[in-house]
Amino acid sequence: MLKRLEGVINKECVTVTGKKIGEMAEKAKIYDENVIKPLENPIHKEGGIAILWGNLAPRGAVVKTAAISKKMMKFKGEARVFDKEEDAVAAILNREIGEGEVIVIRYEGPKGGPGMREMLTATTVLMLSGMGESVALVTDGRFSGATKGPCIGHVSPEAAEKGPIAAVEDGDEIEIDIPKRRLEVRLSNDEIERGLKKLPDFESRVKKGCLYRYSRLASSADEGGVMI
Repeated sequence: MLKRLEGVINKECVTVTGKKIGEMAEKAKIYDENVIKPLENPIHKEGGIAILWGNLAPRGAVVKTAAISKKMMKFKGEARVFDKEEDAVAAILNREIGEGEVIVIRYEGPKGGPGMREMLTATTVLMLSGMGESVALVTDGRFSGATKGPCIGHVSPEAAEKGPIAAVEDGDEIEIDIPKRRLEVRLSNDEIERGLKKLPDFESRVKKGCLYRYSRLASSADEGGVMI
């Protein structure tokens, strides 16, 4: 892959090997162009992952476009808000989620989780419930490569940092437009600010140990979730 991207990558970046990326790319060989396709003849026009922006994710959110049906590339629905994954899963299993709604799972980011738990249970239950083409999911938690369906994660800033996702309430309209890379909640900036001002300061679910320390010091998902 480095060899194929040799003309577009920053060759001066130093890797964990101590060598520059350019040095590694120079020595690499491509043995099968059907596997490592030429840039002028890609398998797909775009990659399988996209970054969305908007007033719900001012610093970005991540969606796996390769796992979404064309029907769900544009979606609009009322929010159903949950402050942890378990509550959202219970609502899905109890058939409390209606078609056309957007499940919002927050306080699951680096600070909120703490540790940015994977929302795989929620997405799996959603798909198995047959709502993969009628309900979307938005979270400040994370997803893995196994995720399927209209699921948007890594919303930044997270709720624990009083990102806009913390101001969303049940019934607020959320609009997803993946072709335009947009993620919006139908609230004005003033409404979002008023909602955030009403919130108490975030308190970690964990009160001691390494996770408590991490919840106090973790950076946002868009900055890698590293301790600062």
